[in-house]
Amino acid sequence: MSEAAPFPSPLREPWESLGDQKRAATFGMWLFLMSEMLFFGGALIAFSYCRALDPQAFAAAARETDLRFGGANTLVLITSSLTATLALRSADAGWAKLSARWLAVTAGLGVLFLIVKGFEYGDDLERHLWPGADFAISMSAARAFFGFYWILTGAHAIHLAIGVGLTLRLAWLLSRAALDPRSPQVEAAILFWHLIDAFWITLFPLLYIASRA
Repeated sequence: MSEAAPFPSPLREPWESLGDQKRAATFGMWLFLMSEMLFFGGALIAFSYCRALDPQAFAAAARETDLRFGGANTLVLITSSLTATLALRSADAGWAKLSARWLAVTAGLGVLFLIVKGFEYGDDLERHLWPGADFAISMSAARAFFGFYWILTGAHAIHLAIGVGLTLRLAWLLSRAALDPRSPQVEAAILFWHLIDAFWITLFPLLYIASRA
């Protein structure tokens, strides 16, 4: 009698080979990521247009952003990209438990980002940088800057929270040998994580650095 396989088969209908299934899953994920890029891309175009209308007000608002928080979170997410890549490479090699550990580290870095961002949001609210009635900056276009700031960073934080959930789920399944590390789920989740990182790498210089000038 043949020995039972250590993992449940990752192959799903109607696919006849794991390679075809992975290519289809990757293609589908890229289509989804492109739809996300349309949202963020449209918001960034609108931001650039509004900034061109009143660059001085946008610069005054951007100087109120805290480079310490933004820089620390950039370092955290860049590190998480490395650990996510190591998780994928481990999965490709069939090392389920090692991949699970790297996924757990990646999720932990995501949680750390959200904690730092929470402290930054608290500081922003204390300094009345929410574009409401008691907004701290008198220039009206500065409200537009912080409107974009809260929408873009908030949407990014929501995506990151989803990414944390996905990576934790995969880490749990892999650690229990309930998922084959070759499953397309792993690569799809890592692609999503890299998209989150790419968005932040765009937002950080745009909101914290370039608009100050």
